[in-house]
Amino acid sequence: MNGAVLVVSPGTAQSASRIDLVMRTTVDLLRMQARVRKAEETHHAEQRLHTVVLRLLLSGQPHLATDVLGCTGVTHATVFRLAGPSVHAAYRAHWRAMQPSASLSDPGMLVCVNGHELVVVALHGIGGDRHSAHSLVTRIADRYQLAGGASDSLPLDMVATAWAEAGNARHSARAGSLTCATFLGPRGLLRAVPARRLVSWSAAILRPLDRQQHRTLEAYLRSGSAQAAASVLDVSEGTVRMRLRVIGTLLATELDNPTVQAQLLLAVRAPTAARQIASPARLVPDPPLPASLLSPEDARRWASALLKPLDRPLRIALRCWLQHRGRTAPAASELGLSRSTLSDWLNKCGRALFLDLSSTAVRAELHLAAETIATPDDAPALLPRRGGRTYRGAHSHDHHKS
Repeated sequence: MNGAVLVVSPGTAQSASRIDLVMRTTVDLLRMQARVRKAEETHHAEQRLHTVVLRLLLSGQPHLATDVLGCTGVTHATVFRLAGPSVHAAYRAHWRAMQPSASLSDPGMLVCVNGHELVVVALHGIGGDRHSAHSLVTRIADRYQLAGGASDSLPLDMVATAWAEAGNARHSARAGSLTCATFLGPRGLLRAVPARRLVSWSAAILRPLDRQQHRTLEAYLRSGSAQAAASVLDVSEGTVRMRLRVIGTLLATELDNPTVQAQLLLAVRAPTAARQIASPARLVPDPPLPASLLSPEDARRWASALLKPLDRPLRIALRCWLQHRGRTAPAASELGLSRSTLSDWLNKCGRALFLDLSSTAVRAELHLAAETIATPDDAPALLPRRGGRTYRGAHSHDHHKS
């Protein structure tokens, strides 16, 4: 206890051995108190350091963050954000559970309280193991009934994007659970496609690109626009567009094609630890899922299971919106819907699928699934009619006549 005083008096009638025992016990207690004090001081210093490193990562300073930690080989991070009434208790429990990995010599995780949130950032290399962190955070969320969100694994210079992903996921999470924002767990292609095939295919697709081009492509695909990618990469938007033109030429593909974008995002998200040297391969939008990843039958089975909760009107609306790369206005115009109606339908899709549609990774996999099972009848012009003032123009006119 801070400020406590220990007074020892062996008495006058005690034997020499008893006095010696009392004095040795006193010395041991004082030593223990000194160790506890030192451990607490180190603990508080490490907590402050974790907060500083998190702020550096969020401000786009990954090199400063790794210099402060004094670590090498850390290239990626996975962000977890949890909220609830027991955040501080969970924080103390998580800190104890992760020791000694929280020490400066092995900064495998950053743990801190940010406002009313418990924040955990798992640091790892390319293809590194982040599942142990996920399991630990899941247990903490369950034990302390916190609602948590988890990002996908992103490069260190994109921690701000991972931060937003985790926050979006947390808003849709229930107390005691952890929701993953950017991957579909057992429903996702990272689980459906055999790892060896995915690694080999990704290596063949991305082989023509150097490190800078790979980073530019990943920033563009994950952020969703050249403007947002420019902010991540700290270059001008014009520079990003120029690099993308070169990348499109090297990959012999149209980067504006939504199916190509979805395939490329799957390629950059693929495991990379065991990538092999492979001959370059060209992306083609048809079929949406290359046969080298899944057979046509397996692809249809995967896509049908993923989109099963959606009825046909919702599936058509979602597919059209994804073809417009998540832009509501042009998709609503093609569908003959008001923007508010389409937004309402998209919210229904998200709830039915238990997915965050703001995630570019989620949208990419949904796009591949929708294109895989699409039929000629799934065109916007053939959208089944519904009651109310849902449709405009010709659609609305036809509805009132029916």
